[in-house]
Amino acid sequence: MEKQNKKNDNDEKNIAEDPIIKIEHLCKNYKMFNKKQDRLLETLIPAIKKHDVFKALDDFSLELEKGEVLGILGKNGAGKSTLLKMITGVVTPTSGTMEIKGKISSLLELGAAFNMDLTGIENIYQHGQVMGLSKEEIEQKKPEIIAFADIGEHIYQPVRTYSSGMFARLAFACAINVDPDILIVDEVLSVGDMAFQLKCFKKFEQLKKDGKTIIFVTHSINDILNNCSRTIIMNEGKKIFDGGVKEGVENYKKLITGMLKEQDLETKGTNKPKKEEAILGVNDDKVEWKKYFTVNPDVIRYGNGEAQIIDFGIFNNKGEPTSIIDSQEEIVVKLKAKFNEDIECPTFSMTIKDFNGKEICGTNTNFLNYYTGNCKKGNTYICEFKQKFQLAPGKYTLSLSCSRYDYNGEIVVLNRNYDLMIFEVMSSKKFVGYYNLDTEVYFTKIDE
Repeated sequence: MEKQNKKNDNDEKNIAEDPIIKIEHLCKNYKMFNKKQDRLLETLIPAIKKHDVFKALDDFSLELEKGEVLGILGKNGAGKSTLLKMITGVVTPTSGTMEIKGKISSLLELGAAFNMDLTGIENIYQHGQVMGLSKEEIEQKKPEIIAFADIGEHIYQPVRTYSSGMFARLAFACAINVDPDILIVDEVLSVGDMAFQLKCFKKFEQLKKDGKTIIFVTHSINDILNNCSRTIIMNEGKKIFDGGVKEGVENYKKLITGMLKEQDLETKGTNKPKKEEAILGVNDDKVEWKKYFTVNPDVIRYGNGEAQIIDFGIFNNKGEPTSIIDSQEEIVVKLKAKFNEDIECPTFSMTIKDFNGKEICGTNTNFLNYYTGNCKKGNTYICEFKQKFQLAPGKYTLSLSCSRYDYNGEIVVLNRNYDLMIFEVMSSKKFVGYYNLDTEVYFTKIDE
């Protein structure tokens, strides 16, 4: 009898340790036709093949344990959304298997189950039924959903009369208040105004504390660092990294600047790039730097042409190009300028703006009392600005310019490049505003 009980205990332990999501060799192929006629011809005569195949997901495998918070990183078109849609059942895989245990709530397409002609209250019931809740369970959840959405008397009006903000609030409230076992989040935590966003993040934190399994997809590196316990990187439909969050972020930073290729990583475990030689050529001043960055196609350039900024980049303390910057890391902004005339003591400048066009900070060699000397016609010079970008997490643009003063003390622009390139700042420290004060706190008790 004791032996039998021991066996049952082991069985229960094995069941408890089974992954909540198990995906093996998942593939999703889409047929690509050059012409509409080709699609029709292949439909009528299946033996004739007129399509190419696009592999949105290619031999993807993953096991996720209960309570894990998985962050998925990848460039646009890497297959992230396709994977999430297959997990939620929106898209059918071409091949492979999935085992999913528990109820899934998806924040992929907010309000997808809503009927625009029904009231907010009626849509709460409809969404609950789609999620498999009984009428009694919906009744129990309804007050919480109404309070979370906080759209007042509009809850009794047809959804088609809602503003986009009210629609998002109700849809988010419905999706996140159904007590899911698995929550899938795709770039939708920041909906509504600031007060509602704070409410969303508090709810998200509560779900983490409750041990819910969460799959988190975002382009915000800071959100991945702050919220996830594990990271995978996807590229061209494949999983190329699976491991720790910090190492995943570092490898992703290299991937998006073209410094890391799929073959440089193992597909399992926290592994560093195998091919260190792939990054060695960057420190060569003759190597083109800008190819590693997202250059703004709408950059505004002007100047009299006496000098030209021909290359630029942002580099970490290892000399590697990076467009995702840790606010606590020292980085170097570099530019190469070729001179078409002899110029005495030109001024080089850099300016950082947010995506609303507001100038956040900047400096130049004149402010820093740095004498650049006499630059000769036909020669190329490198200017470097070394500092920490202790900015709020987010995306910014970098502007670079070269100028001089005439005999009247007026500025003459040789070459100015507004919003030349895009970069992102991440930070492990929380603060408000644009700039991290990097404050240290001391707290001491004084006995009376």
